[in-house]
Amino acid sequence: MSKKVLIVGGVAGGASAAARLRRLDEDAHIVMFERDPYISFANCGLPYYIGGSIQDRSKLLVQTPEAMHKRFNIDVRIQSEVVAIDPVNKKVRVESIEKGSYEESYDALILSPGAKPIRPNLPGIESSQIHMLRNIPDTDKVKAKVAAEGTRSAVVIGGGFIGVEMAENLREAGLEVSLIEAGPQILAPFDTEMSSILAKELDEHGVNLIFSDMVQGFAEVGEQIQVQLASGTVLQSDMVLLAIGVSPDTSFLKDSGLEFGPRGHILVNERMETNLDQVFAVGDAVEVVDFVNGTKTAIPLAGPANKQGRIAADNVSGLGTTYKGSQGTSIIKVFGVTGASTGNNEKTLQRLGLPYHVIYIHPSSHATYYPGATPISMKLIFDPKGTVLGAQAVGYSGVDKRIDDIATVIRFRGTVTDLTELELSYAPPYSSAKDPVNMAGFAAENILHGLTTVFVPKDLEGRDKNNTILVDVRSEIEHANGHIEGSINIPVDDLRSRLSELDSSKEIWVYCQVGLRGYTASRILQQKGYRVKNLTGGYKTYQISQFTPKKKDNLTPNVGTPAASKEIAATGAMTETETETGIGTGTGTGTGTGTGTETGTGTVTPTVNATAFTTPDSVLDACGLCCPGPLIQVKMSMDPLLDGQVLKVTASDPGFYEDIKAWARMSNNTLLQLTKLPTGMIEAYLRKGVIETSASAPTGAGAQVIQTSNASTMVVFSGDLDKAIASFIIANGAASSGKKVTMFFTFWGLNIIRKDEKVPVNKNFIGKMFGAMMPRGSRKLTLSNMNMMGMGSKMIRSLMKSKNISSLEELIQMAIDQGVEIVACQMSMDLMGITREELIDGVGIGGVGYYLGQADQSGHNLFI
Repeated sequence: MSKKVLIVGGVAGGASAAARLRRLDEDAHIVMFERDPYISFANCGLPYYIGGSIQDRSKLLVQTPEAMHKRFNIDVRIQSEVVAIDPVNKKVRVESIEKGSYEESYDALILSPGAKPIRPNLPGIESSQIHMLRNIPDTDKVKAKVAAEGTRSAVVIGGGFIGVEMAENLREAGLEVSLIEAGPQILAPFDTEMSSILAKELDEHGVNLIFSDMVQGFAEVGEQIQVQLASGTVLQSDMVLLAIGVSPDTSFLKDSGLEFGPRGHILVNERMETNLDQVFAVGDAVEVVDFVNGTKTAIPLAGPANKQGRIAADNVSGLGTTYKGSQGTSIIKVFGVTGASTGNNEKTLQRLGLPYHVIYIHPSSHATYYPGATPISMKLIFDPKGTVLGAQAVGYSGVDKRIDDIATVIRFRGTVTDLTELELSYAPPYSSAKDPVNMAGFAAENILHGLTTVFVPKDLEGRDKNNTILVDVRSEIEHANGHIEGSINIPVDDLRSRLSELDSSKEIWVYCQVGLRGYTASRILQQKGYRVKNLTGGYKTYQISQFTPKKKDNLTPNVGTPAASKEIAATGAMTETETETGIGTGTGTGTGTGTGTETGTGTVTPTVNATAFTTPDSVLDACGLCCPGPLIQVKMSMDPLLDGQVLKVTASDPGFYEDIKAWARMSNNTLLQLTKLPTGMIEAYLRKGVIETSASAPTGAGAQVIQTSNASTMVVFSGDLDKAIASFIIANGAASSGKKVTMFFTFWGLNIIRKDEKVPVNKNFIGKMFGAMMPRGSRKLTLSNMNMMGMGSKMIRSLMKSKNISSLEELIQMAIDQGVEIVACQMSMDLMGITREELIDGVGIGGVGYYLGQADQSGHNLFI
């Protein structure tokens, strides 16, 4: 007599179980119940159909009931919901649109009910403007709403995989998009600093990111809907997509006698058997073993669900195969960038109290001398014995195969030494002779062998500044272009001859751009008797750990997202107009227009006369080079060119996008066009020499061309109240007229931008003495004349209030809000014992090199 097997639910787990079961047992009577009209569809592809990447809806349907029956002889019953099971009598109760209510007996039962989106009990949650994405009918509703006339904006709630994919695809569909995440980061499988790279990609494509804020309720306003946040922020949009997570869809099994985990997941053993006889369970509704650490967990991913369905079918047929656990290998596309992870992250290991080490590397996707190489940021986590515990990677190309390699090593309980020994396919277009996976293994082995000790960016917060020295071993150019606060610069090539500058009684913390020169420096110092640590992943890792989203007050529709975002330099003789018009409700409402300037935070689309530049006279491929390599190559390529000739540069280093702007300004060359390509490449056109800004410039003997810049800089040396007020009045006036303003605070001027309250920081005796003598914050400043023991300051403040003039504190905030760049002099801070923590929010740190770079492009400079 044939065995009768009922399968509850289709899609990944259920459909896989049905197909496998038929291949194992031609005579089995297999019945599949699915409450929706579709038994097997590409649920991972739903966001891409909404965004337009997948054009044909029918391609989402992996298997139809008719095809499933014809190929596998399976009795498929759609729109039939199993509402209860009776394990004693081995029956299920079914509610069917076609047949009504009835019971069906079984010999074996496979449960694959999946997980359902969480719908919190909040005010206004029943609004028809709130959508979720689980199945084809949900997809059709969202697609119709996005395509409807008048739909311009959307709020996505939840920064998991579905939320991020929907934010990307709604933006691709031309909508203004805000993404709200209650936690401090998107994409929980990644650690914060790695997810920041993906968040930055969303940010740069115009998605408004809101972190650490929770939704409190919803309210319909006409045809739109408001989202009310705990911070008091109210977002208004045309639709809301709710994606805050999923919960196991197991409520119908409540009284069945099944055992459940603490979050409602069905408990199963390694053969996918439940505690009930001949009842199996698979997919998103089951609790599984974390393959890495052995604890119980739930991992709602399609890959594990498919494997579990196959294993359940094997055990129904008596094969006895087992499921050894999930390691959570996953991958996501965020516009042009790919992120992937496998195994445990730091958060998991810290929660469980398990010891581990971590390294970061930033290799290229393939040989740098072959065109098209792009950087990959990789993180490897391993235990003190070298066993690989997890890995994360983000980049434009080659991310998937590197994480898949490491996932395989984890599955076989491999070590970092195994990573070094992997023999992986190599040819210049695909990899390097030392693959990034090998490189990660090498870096990890160096730690285990005691060849280096590393620190990570968060360790800088607790660094004992009295007993450590932070050394930047990069070149002077790199250091001037940006460095970690409090570091001194000794290039690695000069290190041996400058050892006398380092106090051997203190621990030396070194860093470079990506970690390699830092490792070399650490080996030099360690063998000279110094105690030394190297920043793993270098300054690049530090930079990504500091990411914060830009605030976007008005979002501009991304109608037909361009294949590449372009920026045209403001200096040049080309005809140029910049117009920004934004009507948005993502984070407020407003309309603004401007010419030649940027108002608000909308998308600026510059246009250039097609004759501005022609075919380049020289071409430079700087791909695969890290800072300062591309800039050095640019200079070498520009030097032999004649004035007016054009150089085209292609680079893969993400920092090149900002670096080339500053280099062009300071070297008196013209940046004609700067483009970020979807592949991650950066393309720049540079003209040798500065183009005259006026088409009617005087010519002939003795003629003088005067060029002006739409920027202002000022050095604020004084800490007097009257001079501080004057400084910020001038700065606000310049900023309101469209000028880019930089204020450089040095020596006594630093007191203006100190916080009013005392900040607990570690200082030496001199620092404490200066701190006690100097006024703490703008409210304690005195007048330069007629101060009269503080009476003068009070009088001037009272007079300003009576004349309805903004106070100094209001002027400071107004300047920050207008985008005035406030920079504190690092050297003065070091001399006077002032730390970054004591300065008001919004202040940057820079040196004289940074100021000179800003002053170089300024129309005028003031010294106050």
